[in-house]
Amino acid sequence: MSMTTYNVMAGITGIVAFALIALVFLTGKGDAMGGGGGGVRTTFKGKASFEDQVSRLTLSLAGAFVVLTIILDFISQRIR
Repeated sequence: MSMTTYNVMAGITGIVAFALIALVFLTGKGDAMGGGGGGVRTTFKGKASFEDQVSRLTLSLAGAFVVLTIILDFISQRIR
């Protein structure tokens, strides 16, 4: 692994982190630590609402961030 690979992955991780932060701040309802209704809901007909889609996107971005961070750690260990 090279330093260029590390820098590219760090850039991608930064973009994902920024998108996750923006999504959380823009869709926040002010109920921090409210604890109410953590699951993804669907309507009776099965079509997901906008809030459900945002929840899935947030979960996907968070998962991608975790995976990218682990990959960055792996690459940084190989560079040394």
